[in-house]
Amino acid sequence: MWRVKSLDAILATAEKKSLHRSLGPFQLTMLGIGAIIGTGIFVLTAEAAQKAGPGMIAAFIIAGFVCAVAALCYSEMSSMVPVSGSAYTYSYAVMGEMMAWMVGWALILEYAVAAGAVSVGWSGYVVGLVENAFNIDIPSALVLGPMDGGIVNLPAALIALVVTALLVVGTRESATVNAFLVAVKVAALSLFCVLALPVMKMENFEPFAPLGMAGISAAAASIFFAYVGFDAVSTAAEETKNPQRNMPIGLIGSLGICTIFYILVAMGVIGGVGAQPVMDASGAGLRPGSPELTAACASLADSHVVCSKEALAWTLRQIGWPQIGNLLGLAAGLALPSVILMMMFGQTRIFFVMSRDGLLPAVFSKVHPTFHTPYVITIITGLFVSAFAAFFPVGVLADISNSGTLFAFAMVAIAVMVLRKTDPDRKRPFRTPAVMLVAPLAALGCVYLFFSLSTETKLMFVGWAAIGLVVYFLYGRSRSHVGRGIIDVPELAADAPPGPVPPMPGAPSPTDRRA
Repeated sequence: MWRVKSLDAILATAEKKSLHRSLGPFQLTMLGIGAIIGTGIFVLTAEAAQKAGPGMIAAFIIAGFVCAVAALCYSEMSSMVPVSGSAYTYSYAVMGEMMAWMVGWALILEYAVAAGAVSVGWSGYVVGLVENAFNIDIPSALVLGPMDGGIVNLPAALIALVVTALLVVGTRESATVNAFLVAVKVAALSLFCVLALPVMKMENFEPFAPLGMAGISAAAASIFFAYVGFDAVSTAAEETKNPQRNMPIGLIGSLGICTIFYILVAMGVIGGVGAQPVMDASGAGLRPGSPELTAACASLADSHVVCSKEALAWTLRQIGWPQIGNLLGLAAGLALPSVILMMMFGQTRIFFVMSRDGLLPAVFSKVHPTFHTPYVITIITGLFVSAFAAFFPVGVLADISNSGTLFAFAMVAIAVMVLRKTDPDRKRPFRTPAVMLVAPLAALGCVYLFFSLSTETKLMFVGWAAIGLVVYFLYGRSRSHVGRGIIDVPELAADAPPGPVPPMPGAPSPTDRRA
């Protein structure tokens, strides 16, 4: 279980059963912006306000810093190993098969649950738009999950299925649609800043941290969910033209643009309408997504941003721009599917590579003959995402997703340091600057944010990890291509099926060695 798959073998495997390379630096950056901007601003702003109040600005900075140092590590790994699989692939080459399996298993949790969370956020904006623009009261039972006081969130489930269909059609088509949606989203957020920032009231920033540093840390742990888009970009390495140059551009460029938007929009919300958390009788903040907060919000008659399912549109309506608020709701309705798309894109590519390595059934890496996409696992993933979105609130899903994200990011940071020692001569088109400072900061930052998550979330991650170990020892360990000696090397013909490595001329046969 500590066996590794060499980087040469990983690259050779990708050449034999590869995905079509069609993405350039602009498309990658747009994919990154599409995945990053959206979740934290459109969806999680209210969650962050409930946990940290105005201190959510500090939470964005903390999460952004941890993400930045992690992005530098990802840039080196993705440019050096330009294949699908992200943190899973990197861990396989450095820390062994079992750790790689655990990272891949964590990424499955990250992406599928994240896509469900954004689907719920999309539903909140679209329902709010319809109700405010057309003065229609939609029954809560059909647009909220059980924990939010409803029965099933039908709009969230349906949008997940629509995105699944788009991903089956093809990567290039998905990226083209996504680039248009990103333009809509950036325009909407820019307009929000233009309208909200000039009317800021500085008294709304006091007290800045009503729940102290613990609240800011908890908000940072949740907000980190919004940054997972750059990781999803790295899973597209195998479908990228000239990945050694374009992957770092896509990763770091999208992260920098998005972080600026995050801070500006958060300031607009806080300064415009205030963002103090809703407290219980003892003065403690109520937990986001809890029945207690839902009940408290019902008594507040929609007068508090933390109670809104469409925080930015609600803010614009409160500061005197109701029609612009509706337009922003429309923009979110158009744009948030791009985030769902990127989360599911990353999920299916992780499954694809794990299946290609033999750790999951081969049917998961089956590529559609016409669309050239891993359509079987895309459909399966879409059904699970739709179920998550139908029954769980956004905050709960976001925190669960974060636990897997932070574990995977920490493993990549460790892998970068290990490879600098074990394989120092390998070509690195992008080198992480001050790696022995940056990589430890990334790993420690991820650990800090992980332990800032709720106890229930951490226990859920431990349970998911335990299930993963059972699956690995019952299925993956015995069927692993590396374990069975099916290791691809560059010298084999590109169209040859995977098979045992042939002995060098004059070398003893496997039978001779065993004798």
